[in-house]
Amino acid sequence: MDQGGQLDNLSPILSDQVLVNGTAVPLTLTRDGRLRFLGQRQRCLAVEKEVLGVAVEEGSRIRIKAVVEEREGICCCGNRGDLVRESFVFEPLSEDSLALWSQKLRDYIDSLGRPKRLLIFLNPFGGKKSATKIFSEDVKPYLEDADIQITVIETKYQLHAKEVAKTMDLSKYDGIVCVSGDGILVEVVNGLLEREDWSAAINMPIGMVPAGTGNGMVKSLLHAAGEPCCVSNAILAVIRGYKHSLDVATISQGKTRFFSVLMLAWGLIADIDIESEKYRWMGSARLDFYAIQRIFHLRHYNGRICFVPAPGFEDYGEPVSYHCKPTDEESPKQEESLKTQQHGYLGSDVKLEDMHWRTISGPFVSVWLHNVPWGSEDVMAAPNAKFSDGYLDLIMVKGLPKLALLSMMSNMNDGSHVESPYVTYIKVKAFILEPGTRVEDATKEGIIDSDGEVIARGNVTYKGNQKPLMAYDKVQITVDQGLATLFAPK
Repeated sequence: MDQGGQLDNLSPILSDQVLVNGTAVPLTLTRDGRLRFLGQRQRCLAVEKEVLGVAVEEGSRIRIKAVVEEREGICCCGNRGDLVRESFVFEPLSEDSLALWSQKLRDYIDSLGRPKRLLIFLNPFGGKKSATKIFSEDVKPYLEDADIQITVIETKYQLHAKEVAKTMDLSKYDGIVCVSGDGILVEVVNGLLEREDWSAAINMPIGMVPAGTGNGMVKSLLHAAGEPCCVSNAILAVIRGYKHSLDVATISQGKTRFFSVLMLAWGLIADIDIESEKYRWMGSARLDFYAIQRIFHLRHYNGRICFVPAPGFEDYGEPVSYHCKPTDEESPKQEESLKTQQHGYLGSDVKLEDMHWRTISGPFVSVWLHNVPWGSEDVMAAPNAKFSDGYLDLIMVKGLPKLALLSMMSNMNDGSHVESPYVTYIKVKAFILEPGTRVEDATKEGIIDSDGEVIARGNVTYKGNQKPLMAYDKVQITVDQGLATLFAPK
């Protein structure tokens, strides 16, 4: 910006004398959204970043409800500290000044495009069952300060959020917030994409507040902005109204579809994610606990993968022609799913047969596709993943010693596991998984897990409470770039 532009941003929208603690001081709102006032020292609030809301109180006072970094003094720069809610009160010297300050501050906040009406999904069963407490103590006070109207729905059963998202009146809300783990987000996206008006519905911004076991999506969003993964940072991203597009993967088998925003796994990672459910009372520690068991009783799976590599990864695998044709007959479960989706989004219309496919055959220890960097708050599954690059990151592991696998798994907290010589890490545009039996026992098969849910299950010990959406057979994954929208930190 040239010097003239900088000076213009610093010029005042409004400047006047006001009372602060009974003392008259100058107060200025600049065009770049800085609220400055003088006392014993100069203080400054960045409206866009720090001001949540404005309230006019009895006695001709205006209360600025803000969130500031906890450190000595309030200024416009300094080292990052913990965030705390704080109010600043001033009293204009006349009724006209009161009305003008109130109007100018609200006009500036309105110009930021923040949401004013939110639908909140609260999952009381996720993680350590702390979502209700997190919402009432850590989320609701911020929303009240920002004067956001909220409608709260506690999910009662699996797919409850999906049902609501599929039928809700979109005109009543400016966004949806999931106080949960990643599962409710997945339900909401699937519900929006199964609507007849899916192309408009999927533009509804969705926010995440960490209150589940994994919290991979919100961790990815906050980490990308250099912010700690905590409730206050997550809800502030929603209140401020910043948005980021997100790729959506369509997993299909015949005419049955599931829309994924986080990951797909088969082999070791899927086994850990799903079979550890019996230890859910342990919270996120269940994953580490069960991972040790699986590593020392390691399974290998027969099968094959086919993929369309992103530029720069064309040398991986062997060339193969596209061969994933729709099945002629659908199971009753698939027919039911088709009926519910006939008016919804049908997946990417890319011509897969015209793309350059590659293939790799097993046995495999693990096949893992990721849409965002973090799989949970402490697992950086795909360090190079981007939110809307139109690709999925493939992390594949074949034969390796158990001690090498243990070392590799211990490096997942910082993403350095992908540097292991036993890991193949590439980006793909489209993908086909042909799952097979276990090498150690041909009567046993595996689990296909997407976003923490079993979408296909072969002949395995784990049975679960829900019938899988798909058969344990060939599945196809395509990516639609930037289809969904998330509230995200700037």
